[in-house]
Amino acid sequence: MAPKKPLCLPALLLPLLTLLLRLGAGTRSFVVDRENDRFLLDGAPFRYVSGSLHYFRVPRVLWADRLFKMRMSGLNTVQFYVPWNYHEPEPGVYNFNGSRDLFAFLNEASVANLLVILRPGPYICAEWDMGGLPAWLLQKPDIHLRTSDPDFLAAVDSWFKVLLPRLYPWLYHNGGNIISIQVENEYGSYRACDFGYMRHLAGLFRALLGDRILLFTTDGPEGLKCGSLQGLYTTVDFGPADNMTKIFALLRKYEPRGPLVNSEYYTGWLDYWGQNHSTRSISAVTTGLENMLRLGASVNMYMFHGGTNFGYWNGADEKGRFLPITTSYDYDAPISEAGDPTPKLFALRNVISEFQEIPLGPLPPPSPKMMLGPLTLHLDGDLLAFLDFLCPQGPIRSILPLSFEAVKQDRGFVLYRTYLTYTVSEPTQFWVPNNGVHDRAYVMVDGVFQGVLERNMKHQLFLMGTVGAKLDILLENMGRLSFGSNSSDFKGLLEPPILGQRVLTQWLMFPLKVDKLVKWWFPLQLMKRSHPQVPSGPTFYSTTFPILGEGGDTFLFLPGWTKGQVWINGFNLGRYWTKRGPQETLYVPRPLLFSRGALNKITLLELENVPPQPQIQFLDRPILNSTLHKTYIYSLSPDTQSASEPMELSGH
Repeated sequence: MAPKKPLCLPALLLPLLTLLLRLGAGTRSFVVDRENDRFLLDGAPFRYVSGSLHYFRVPRVLWADRLFKMRMSGLNTVQFYVPWNYHEPEPGVYNFNGSRDLFAFLNEASVANLLVILRPGPYICAEWDMGGLPAWLLQKPDIHLRTSDPDFLAAVDSWFKVLLPRLYPWLYHNGGNIISIQVENEYGSYRACDFGYMRHLAGLFRALLGDRILLFTTDGPEGLKCGSLQGLYTTVDFGPADNMTKIFALLRKYEPRGPLVNSEYYTGWLDYWGQNHSTRSISAVTTGLENMLRLGASVNMYMFHGGTNFGYWNGADEKGRFLPITTSYDYDAPISEAGDPTPKLFALRNVISEFQEIPLGPLPPPSPKMMLGPLTLHLDGDLLAFLDFLCPQGPIRSILPLSFEAVKQDRGFVLYRTYLTYTVSEPTQFWVPNNGVHDRAYVMVDGVFQGVLERNMKHQLFLMGTVGAKLDILLENMGRLSFGSNSSDFKGLLEPPILGQRVLTQWLMFPLKVDKLVKWWFPLQLMKRSHPQVPSGPTFYSTTFPILGEGGDTFLFLPGWTKGQVWINGFNLGRYWTKRGPQETLYVPRPLLFSRGALNKITLLELENVPPQPQIQFLDRPILNSTLHKTYIYSLSPDTQSASEPMELSGH
């Protein structure tokens, strides 16, 4: 068992910790020994065996547990990203509190005796919304991301002048635990290939961090040409199925001497809604790791613990069609989404033990799990009934619809409303040209749900209505593109909709504050509204329930529900899409729940259709690989890839 520690370090002890770090900083160094193809830590040969963990995907109260398990697995280093959009929600507004306190995470890594490889971006991919870049950058529609565009560089410079000086005391030679820092991320996979941009970043990092910290780049083998830069140490990433000998030989063309490094060795893979759950076999992962360690390479395993895309933070890919990433980021990693050791972990630990000493003692057992239910949810009312609470400042008016970015709504939902100026007595085609729905539109006429339009997938509905009828379109941002050569991914209605032959104009746009409604206003027991006879379309449901005893981690199962968002005790647990899969349950960490009989509240925003019995259950194990609905997509052409086909994607 890990020694019990206080949940937070009292403020009075922080200066003492800083002083102790300083006292030990004098002779500390982490450098490349090119002559002998190795790293040196404090002058002694060193090889890191590292794992990726993202503090922004794990509740803060669980950081210490996950890091301790990584150390007990034989790792000596943890690698993690810093998502810019998580810390600067508005230009010049910074948040390093609570779950965003990455310095507390650095301290927890130090307590766990783990060194740190830091990847601050500015772009990180990570299957995170917009690859970590803040959506407010797109308020300048012509901005060129990840280039020498002055507007982009000005924003990057401003952010790094806040972040990097705060990291400076944590550099290894200053007494901290950060041994190296990555510049950008897999830049060779981006279309721009702007070496001026990379040189600017390298100069900025040096100016703010000094010349003693090791700076490096990471790219897939195909990206080394545009991603590497003289003066930055070049590393590569690849998985168990790739040809290690060939890739390391290619790396040597860019970094002739020094240690071989695989900065992202894939232990698993990500999942997309509508496709099968991804897995990587234990034997393939362990064999690949063993082969690299025999070569003397340093390795970081991506991911070692994946965690969860809580809230609206998931990213997306575009490979023939728009592919949003699931809420679960379990990744088939050695430590499961619920923080449990898996057979893959024990197999990797055995491999690591052949090459270096691992800590004595057993790994902690799986956490206690809880089953509960079924529970019946009660109808709170349709979303439109709460519009005054969801958008208290009132709508924004425009002749043509505006994007999320134009109305300064980074994520979540915007309601678009207009009124028919003529009667449509026969079913008439309703569509948005140029694939202009980003990403899903829930269409209602006079409050009656008509159906869904979906980016790349379903492009039209047929509507009727009388003159003056109210046309509402709830637009859902399903996550911005996060990898590779993606262009700026604007959200909302990007073109004016067309009904029959007429372009619809005179729009009202309501940026919705759904999280605030759930967290602050629903508990006030809002006056009950009139309910539709057969609820359909965007509708709120909720119930309360006690947990007797201590409870445990659990997995929310929503049988028969279609698609929507879930909150537990005001915390945004993430998206569910039971109808499409493969993920059928949502991970509920035990710290989110009140135990010993206190009442917990669960709220659902179901966006499409409610089951005949609006019930939920809490299970003691996840369901991440349900493929019953794997072909539930709207195929537009023979070229559209079926949902069950494997996708070959690279990069994080």
